[in-house]
Amino acid sequence: MRGTTGIVIALVCAACSRETKSAAAAPDSGGFAGVQVRGREAMGVDQYTSTHYFTPLPDGGRIELQRDAADSAGAAQIRRHMAMIASRFAAGDFRLPGFVHAREVPGTATMAARRGAISYTVESLPRGAALRLTTKDPAALAAIHEFLAFQRQDHHAGASRDS
Repeated sequence: MRGTTGIVIALVCAACSRETKSAAAAPDSGGFAGVQVRGREAMGVDQYTSTHYFTPLPDGGRIELQRDAADSAGAAQIRRHMAMIASRFAAGDFRLPGFVHAREVPGTATMAARRGAISYTVESLPRGAALRLTTKDPAALAAIHEFLAFQRQDHHAGASRDS
């Protein structure tokens, strides 16, 4: 009986060791790595070779995404993505940021509720695009700033090219 118990314990320990190693080797589905992976899926460009800026402005803010190196196909994909985001946000649809960040993104509930008070304009940039958010509504402005602050933190991004 002792020999059988020892074998069972050894097999259980070996299985646990394999599970621990597999879990440690599995890609991080949360945190920054998860944001990068889901961001690539949602935006269509590699997040590690692109740069995001989330800049709060007195009348709203600006989201910029550009490829780090010349990449005409990637830049065109970013422009399409930003146009789609402008359309979805204007309709109050913030599911995509929720997908990328794997949770409800701060500020989006208010931005959706006050969607009529926010304008979205896409600007083409040499290696991508920028989305300009503008409002005169104080509650919408506070929500935009909350949204941008969260994005800066979760994407490990800056607030502008100069910061």
